[in-house]
Amino acid sequence: MTAKIAMIGFGEAATAFVSGWALDDPARITAFDVKSTMPEHKLAMAARQAALGVTGVPDLTQALTHADLVFCLITADRAAEAAEAAAATGALRPGALWCDGNSCAPDTKRQAARAIEGAGAHYIDMAIMAPVYPKKHLVPIKLAGAMADAAALALASLGMRPEVVGDQVGDASTIKMLRSVMIKGLEALVAECFLSARRAGVEQQVIASLEASDPDIAWRKRGAYNIERMMVHGARRAAEMREVAKTVEGLGLSPGLSQATAAWQDIVAATHADPGEYDLIARLDRVLARL
Repeated sequence: MTAKIAMIGFGEAATAFVSGWALDDPARITAFDVKSTMPEHKLAMAARQAALGVTGVPDLTQALTHADLVFCLITADRAAEAAEAAAATGALRPGALWCDGNSCAPDTKRQAARAIEGAGAHYIDMAIMAPVYPKKHLVPIKLAGAMADAAALALASLGMRPEVVGDQVGDASTIKMLRSVMIKGLEALVAECFLSARRAGVEQQVIASLEASDPDIAWRKRGAYNIERMMVHGARRAAEMREVAKTVEGLGLSPGLSQATAAWQDIVAATHADPGEYDLIARLDRVLARL
């Protein structure tokens, strides 16, 4: 594939994809991340892009110019705004594929789609269904939208393994959002249960009881992993869970659990605690020390 690629956002997902592609000419990838405009992040962002041979640019217009394939990989709360800003630049190439891989509610993705398609490009609802590491570009991806088949071919040419699940924007994101009720909800349950148990001094008894009731779950290992996800990515996960709440509410059901999950993700992320070694109790103590 010789198409020019633009990355809008160059965080964990974009870095994982690019490092997995191993392109002969990575310089045909342009990348813009709003953090590159912030003094405290500028040097680190430039170093990350340079290490992968990606051309970092200072604004959205330069990133989009002549791009055939665009990956928008930012945060859920900025996805529609990014799409509208891209459309407003006038730099979107007619017929370009805009792959929105942000974890958003179907209505949010439809809002973004109106902006992108109004500018003459094609909007693709892209759902990333698992953590991007260690699988990188081989992470499970679902696509939806009128041009989802064309996007699947483009992604396959990069070695990716997308699955087309529908021709309507929202078909992929609905699956992602409802999966997150369980995945991120379990993280919040782990946080509330284990942080409370540790503070009360009964964590060993609680864990033993859980292991006796459900021995198929490695509670210490799962707990350590879930807490680490919240410590490192909680702010992003909270934004996603607010989109999940919109999805559930849009289906006429109560979004209370999703809203509470968002709150716990924010609480843990706000501690800015270092996860440290892979140990549940040590991680609980780091979080509790900052609450």
